[in-house]
Amino acid sequence: MGVVVNLKGKDPSKGSIDRLIALTRDDMGKVNELILSKAGSNVELIPQIANHLISSGGKRLRPMLTLAAARMFGYGGEGHVKLAASVEFMHTATLLHDDVVDESDLRRGRRTARMIWGNQASVLVGDYLLGQAFQMMVEVGSLEALDILASAASVIAEGEVMQLGVSKNLDTTEDDYLAVIKAKTAALFSAAGEVGPVIAGASASDKAALRSYGTNLGLAFQLVDDALDYGGKASELGKNVGDDFREGKVTLPVILSYRRGSAEERAFWKAAIEDNQADDAALEQAVKLMHRHNSIADTIARARHFGEIARDALAPLPKTPEKEGLLDVIDFCISRVN
Repeated sequence: MGVVVNLKGKDPSKGSIDRLIALTRDDMGKVNELILSKAGSNVELIPQIANHLISSGGKRLRPMLTLAAARMFGYGGEGHVKLAASVEFMHTATLLHDDVVDESDLRRGRRTARMIWGNQASVLVGDYLLGQAFQMMVEVGSLEALDILASAASVIAEGEVMQLGVSKNLDTTEDDYLAVIKAKTAALFSAAGEVGPVIAGASASDKAALRSYGTNLGLAFQLVDDALDYGGKASELGKNVGDDFREGKVTLPVILSYRRGSAEERAFWKAAIEDNQADDAALEQAVKLMHRHNSIADTIARARHFGEIARDALAPLPKTPEKEGLLDVIDFCISRVN
């Protein structure tokens, strides 16, 4: 199969989040301890499933955003640790639920929890983690932070339902698609960024800057993920290459290829996406059509566009190590396709 995106020969000096990792290392140590503590339960299956996903090698980017955003505005308490852990639990719960909805076999290169323990256990443990997340939010004592994260949880669930509505629907527009990923992915990035300045007592403009940064970073992140589904590797994606195609997900590369294609090509997409004829041969043909119509390149171009909006959102803020670390994240997200 042709490879859409060249992932070899990356410049290791570009797209690194090493600075952010270093800046948040001590706080992340506390977050990890809290995560392990809160994932515990006398019900044996809960820590088994939770730890299966928690220990599977994710970068924990979202909680690092919360920690850096709080420190960026001089926060000196411990509430950011609980909020960061809450953000990670929300993310983990979403992954457990997503894998059930999408019937996914792999997550971060390992068998999904649903493949080991079943769908019912995965959903219920996801619910347990959400409960723990909200308990930690309440302990922080910031009604505004609680409101932001609770609203994000609702928006994420709406995004999941929206995605079901556009699944296998080739009439989906780019606007429809962006609405889905803004809810499903960007909402948590946005909340993770915004609660930092909230508990630091920052100004309304500072909170708006981090909210905009997180939203646009999340859009860029998901666009790159959707591009990589047609040209990455399972080890880098954390799932099987072509999973979105096989599941009938109408992501931007598909939308652009379908709309730009001939009548014959659109018939191919209808058979593959709407009629479930998405075998390996069909995936290879899909990749060829994406090459032909520059669908992957244009998806990546849109990701870069949102990355620049995220960069501009932080531009008015004073230069700090945390700000530089957050800017690095933008390059990191985009560099996955360089």
